[in-house]
Amino acid sequence: MKEMNEADLLEILTRPGEPLVVFLHTPLCGTCKATERMLEVAAHLLPAELQMVAGNVNMLPNLVQQYRITSVPALLVASADRIENPHIYYSMVSVERILEYIRSVIL
Repeated sequence: MKEMNEADLLEILTRPGEPLVVFLHTPLCGTCKATERMLEVAAHLLPAELQMVAGNVNMLPNLVQQYRITSVPALLVASADRIENPHIYYSMVSVERILEYIRSVIL
């Protein structure tokens, strides 16, 4: 999963294109590490055109404020058309639940 800076993330979140999942984390978060492993598994079960990227919230103050991120790990899931604001998901219980949520937004 490619790590992106704030300017690139804010730009890609507003530009229509492929569906997008942004994994928001912090480096010392144990739950974030577990979620990252779940997302690696989930990526193999999702459409190839789905772009999955990551961002360290410590380096993303404007994005955190704009999308009102309240905790990590979090997923910002955006459909290809970007008409709606990205959906934010915090409940990283299992690969199945993550897959279900992503699919509900992008399909």
